[in-house]
Amino acid sequence: MTNVLTLTSVSQSFGALKVTDDVSFSVPKGQALGIIGPNGAGKSTLFNLITGNVLPDSGQITLLDRDVTRTPAMDRVRMGVGRSFQIPQPFEGLTVFENLLTAAAFGQNKREADVQPDCIAILQDTGLLARANQLAGSLSLLDRKRLELARAMATGPELLLLDEIAGGLTEGECLALVATIKGLHAKGVTIIWIEHVLHALNSVVERLLVLDFGRVIGIGDPEVIMASKDVREIYLGLEV
Repeated sequence: MTNVLTLTSVSQSFGALKVTDDVSFSVPKGQALGIIGPNGAGKSTLFNLITGNVLPDSGQITLLDRDVTRTPAMDRVRMGVGRSFQIPQPFEGLTVFENLLTAAAFGQNKREADVQPDCIAILQDTGLLARANQLAGSLSLLDRKRLELARAMATGPELLLLDEIAGGLTEGECLALVATIKGLHAKGVTIIWIEHVLHALNSVVERLLVLDFGRVIGIGDPEVIMASKDVREIYLGLEV
Protein backbone atom coordinates (compact mmCIF):
# COMPACT_ATOMS: atom_id res chain seq x y z
CA MET A 1 0.00 0.00 0.00
CA THR A 2 1.31 3.46 -0.93
CA ASN A 3 2.19 5.73 1.97
CA VAL A 4 1.09 9.34 1.54
CA LEU A 5 3.30 10.48 4.42
CA THR A 6 6.30 8.99 6.20
CA LEU A 7 8.24 10.49 9.10
CA THR A 8 11.56 8.85 9.97
CA SER A 9 13.32 9.72 13.26
CA VAL A 10 12.11 13.34 13.16
CA SER A 11 13.26 15.54 16.05
CA GLN A 12 12.86 19.24 16.78
CA SER A 13 13.99 21.36 19.72
CA PHE A 14 13.35 24.95 20.74
CA GLY A 15 16.41 25.81 22.79
CA ALA A 16 16.79 23.17 25.48
CA LEU A 17 13.19 21.96 25.04
CA LYS A 18 12.83 18.93 22.76
CA VAL A 19 9.26 19.14 21.43
CA THR A 20 9.49 16.33 18.87
CA ASP A 21 11.67 13.40 19.89
CA ASP A 22 12.64 10.76 17.31
CA VAL A 23 9.13 10.47 15.82
CA SER A 24 8.56 7.83 13.15
CA PHE A 25 5.29 6.73 11.52
CA SER A 26 3.63 6.34 8.13
CA VAL A 27 0.12 7.05 6.86
CA PRO A 28 -1.10 4.83 4.00
CA LYS A 29 -3.19 6.35 1.22
CA GLY A 30 -6.86 6.53 2.17
CA GLN A 31 -6.34 6.01 5.92
CA ALA A 32 -7.46 8.27 8.77
CA LEU A 33 -4.96 8.60 11.63
CA GLY A 34 -5.93 10.26 14.91
CA ILE A 35 -3.38 11.98 17.16
CA ILE A 36 -3.98 12.56 20.86
CA GLY A 37 -1.87 13.67 23.79
CA PRO A 38 -1.93 16.08 26.74
CA ASN A 39 -1.37 19.80 26.26
CA GLY A 40 2.29 20.40 25.48
CA ALA A 41 2.80 16.93 24.02
CA GLY A 42 4.02 18.36 20.71
CA LYS A 43 0.93 17.78 18.56
CA SER A 44 0.80 21.22 16.93
CA THR A 45 4.57 21.20 16.38
CA LEU A 46 4.19 17.86 14.62
CA PHE A 47 1.64 19.41 12.24
CA ASN A 48 3.96 22.38 11.67
CA LEU A 49 6.74 19.96 10.75
CA ILE A 50 4.48 18.14 8.28
CA THR A 51 3.33 21.40 6.66
CA GLY A 52 6.80 22.94 6.54
CA ASN A 53 6.05 25.84 8.86
CA VAL A 54 8.81 24.43 11.08
CA LEU A 55 11.85 22.52 9.77
CA PRO A 56 13.20 19.57 11.80
CA ASP A 57 16.63 19.47 13.41
CA SER A 58 17.04 15.88 12.22
CA GLY A 59 15.17 13.09 10.48
CA GLN A 60 13.28 12.85 7.20
CA ILE A 61 9.75 13.69 6.03
CA THR A 62 8.51 12.05 2.84
CA LEU A 63 5.33 12.98 0.96
CA LEU A 64 4.26 10.53 -1.76
CA ASP A 65 7.82 9.16 -1.98
CA ARG A 66 9.32 12.66 -2.33
CA ASP A 67 11.68 13.99 0.34
CA VAL A 68 10.10 17.24 1.57
CA THR A 69 12.16 17.61 4.75
CA ARG A 70 13.47 21.06 3.74
CA THR A 71 10.67 21.99 1.32
CA PRO A 72 8.96 25.37 2.05
CA ALA A 73 5.38 25.37 3.33
CA MET A 74 3.78 26.89 0.21
CA ASP A 75 5.40 24.27 -2.00
CA ARG A 76 4.00 21.53 0.25
CA VAL A 77 0.50 22.95 -0.15
CA ARG A 78 0.87 22.65 -3.92
CA MET A 79 2.29 19.16 -3.49
CA GLY A 80 -0.86 18.12 -1.65
CA VAL A 81 -0.82 19.06 2.05
CA GLY A 82 -4.03 20.80 3.18
CA ARG A 83 -4.61 21.98 6.74
CA SER A 84 -7.40 23.36 8.88
CA PHE A 85 -6.67 25.42 12.01
CA GLN A 86 -8.14 25.35 15.51
CA ILE A 87 -9.59 28.86 15.19
CA PRO A 88 -11.24 29.48 11.80
CA GLN A 89 -10.03 32.69 10.19
CA PRO A 90 -11.84 33.05 6.87
CA PHE A 91 -11.83 36.20 4.78
CA GLU A 92 -14.89 37.58 6.55
CA GLY A 93 -15.69 40.19 3.91
CA LEU A 94 -15.84 37.55 1.16
CA THR A 95 -18.63 35.08 0.53
CA VAL A 96 -18.23 31.39 1.32
CA PHE A 97 -17.77 30.65 -2.38
CA GLU A 98 -15.20 33.41 -2.80
CA ASN A 99 -13.24 32.02 0.15
CA LEU A 100 -13.07 28.66 -1.60
CA LEU A 101 -12.10 30.18 -4.94
CA THR A 102 -9.24 32.05 -3.29
CA ALA A 103 -7.96 28.93 -1.50
CA ALA A 104 -8.28 26.76 -4.61
CA ALA A 105 -6.61 29.20 -7.00
CA PHE A 106 -3.76 29.84 -4.57
CA GLY A 107 -3.29 26.24 -3.44
CA GLN A 108 -3.60 24.65 -6.88
CA ASN A 109 -1.85 27.49 -8.73
CA LYS A 110 -4.73 27.77 -11.22
CA ARG A 111 -7.09 30.45 -12.49
CA GLU A 112 -10.30 30.97 -10.51
CA ALA A 113 -12.37 30.06 -13.57
CA ASP A 114 -10.64 26.69 -13.72
CA VAL A 115 -11.33 25.76 -10.09
CA GLN A 116 -14.99 26.77 -9.91
CA PRO A 117 -16.37 23.26 -10.59
CA ASP A 118 -14.18 21.79 -7.83
CA CYS A 119 -15.31 24.49 -5.39
CA ILE A 120 -18.98 23.81 -6.10
CA ALA A 121 -18.44 20.09 -5.45
CA ILE A 122 -16.64 20.86 -2.16
CA LEU A 123 -19.50 23.12 -1.05
CA GLN A 124 -21.84 20.19 -1.65
CA ASP A 125 -19.59 17.73 0.21
CA THR A 126 -19.20 20.00 3.24
CA GLY A 127 -22.85 21.04 3.53
CA LEU A 128 -22.21 24.67 2.58
CA LEU A 129 -23.89 24.89 -0.82
CA ALA A 130 -26.87 26.80 0.62
CA ARG A 131 -24.41 29.26 2.22
CA ALA A 132 -22.36 29.85 -0.95
CA ASN A 133 -23.32 33.53 -1.32
CA GLN A 134 -23.34 34.33 2.40
CA LEU A 135 -20.55 36.47 3.85
CA ALA A 136 -18.13 34.30 5.82
CA GLY A 137 -18.20 36.75 8.73
CA SER A 138 -21.89 36.05 9.32
CA LEU A 139 -21.59 32.27 9.66
CA SER A 140 -22.34 30.27 12.80
CA LEU A 141 -19.43 28.50 14.50
CA LEU A 142 -20.40 25.17 12.94
CA ASP A 143 -20.48 26.66 9.45
CA ARG A 144 -17.19 28.48 10.06
CA LYS A 145 -15.70 25.08 10.96
CA ARG A 146 -17.23 23.64 7.79
CA LEU A 147 -15.71 26.50 5.80
CA GLU A 148 -12.31 25.89 7.39
CA LEU A 149 -12.61 22.27 6.30
CA ALA A 150 -13.80 23.29 2.82
CA ARG A 151 -10.93 25.75 2.33
CA ALA A 152 -8.42 23.02 3.19
CA MET A 153 -10.11 20.69 0.71
CA ALA A 154 -10.10 23.40 -1.97
CA THR A 155 -6.31 23.30 -2.19
CA GLY A 156 -6.62 19.78 -3.65
CA PRO A 157 -4.89 17.87 -0.85
CA GLU A 158 -3.47 14.37 -1.00
CA LEU A 159 -3.25 14.66 2.80
CA LEU A 160 -5.77 16.56 4.95
CA LEU A 161 -4.62 17.75 8.39
CA LEU A 162 -7.40 18.60 10.86
CA ASP A 163 -6.35 20.52 13.97
CA GLU A 164 -8.96 20.21 16.76
CA ILE A 165 -11.72 21.06 14.33
CA ALA A 166 -14.47 19.80 16.68
CA GLY A 167 -13.45 22.08 19.56
CA GLY A 168 -16.11 24.45 20.91
CA LEU A 169 -19.06 22.77 19.22
CA THR A 170 -22.18 21.47 20.92
CA GLU A 171 -22.84 17.74 20.88
CA GLY A 172 -25.27 18.06 17.98
CA GLU A 173 -22.93 20.32 16.00
CA CYS A 174 -20.05 17.92 16.64
CA LEU A 175 -22.07 14.99 15.30
CA ALA A 176 -22.97 16.99 12.18
CA LEU A 177 -19.33 17.88 11.54
CA VAL A 178 -18.20 14.29 12.12
CA ALA A 179 -20.72 13.14 9.52
CA THR A 180 -19.16 15.58 7.03
CA ILE A 181 -15.64 14.33 7.79
CA LYS A 182 -16.78 10.72 7.47
CA GLY A 183 -18.23 11.55 4.06
CA LEU A 184 -14.93 13.00 2.87
CA HIS A 185 -12.99 10.05 4.24
CA ALA A 186 -15.37 7.62 2.53
CA LYS A 187 -14.37 9.24 -0.77
CA GLY A 188 -10.76 8.25 -0.13
CA VAL A 189 -9.37 11.38 1.52
CA THR A 190 -6.29 10.61 3.65
CA ILE A 191 -6.60 12.34 7.04
CA ILE A 192 -4.48 13.08 10.09
CA TRP A 193 -6.66 14.52 12.85
CA ILE A 194 -5.55 16.04 16.16
CA GLU A 195 -8.51 16.14 18.54
CA HIS A 196 -9.45 16.27 22.22
CA VAL A 197 -13.06 15.22 21.54
CA LEU A 198 -12.27 11.52 21.64
CA HIS A 199 -15.68 10.12 20.69
CA ALA A 200 -15.63 12.24 17.53
CA LEU A 201 -12.09 11.19 16.66
CA ASN A 202 -12.58 7.50 17.33
CA SER A 203 -15.73 7.36 15.21
CA VAL A 204 -13.64 8.22 12.11
CA VAL A 205 -10.03 7.07 12.46
CA GLU A 206 -8.65 3.59 11.80
CA ARG A 207 -5.46 4.16 13.80
CA LEU A 208 -4.57 6.26 16.82
CA LEU A 209 -1.18 7.77 17.70
CA VAL A 210 -0.40 9.03 21.20
CA LEU A 211 2.24 11.69 21.90
CA ASP A 212 3.72 12.58 25.26
CA PHE A 213 6.61 15.05 25.68
CA GLY A 214 7.24 14.83 21.94
CA ARG A 215 7.58 11.05 21.84
CA VAL A 216 5.27 8.45 20.33
CA ILE A 217 4.13 6.23 23.19
CA GLY A 218 1.66 4.19 21.18
CA ILE A 219 0.18 3.76 17.71
CA GLY A 220 -2.37 1.25 16.51
CA ASP A 221 -6.01 0.22 16.73
CA PRO A 222 -7.96 2.92 18.66
CA GLU A 223 -9.60 0.45 21.07
CA VAL A 224 -6.27 -1.19 21.89
CA ILE A 225 -4.50 2.15 22.31
CA MET A 226 -7.23 3.60 24.58
CA ALA A 227 -7.10 0.46 26.74
CA SER A 228 -3.34 0.78 27.22
CA LYS A 229 -2.13 1.35 30.78
CA ASP A 230 0.39 4.01 29.67
CA VAL A 231 -2.19 5.92 27.67
CA ARG A 232 -4.75 5.89 30.47
CA GLU A 233 -2.17 7.12 32.96
CA ILE A 234 -0.50 9.75 30.80
CA TYR A 235 -3.34 11.03 28.65
CA LEU A 236 -6.41 10.42 30.77
CA GLY A 237 -4.70 11.04 34.10
CA LEU A 238 -5.91 7.79 35.60
CA GLU A 239 -4.02 5.54 37.94
CA VAL A 240 -4.13 1.97 36.67
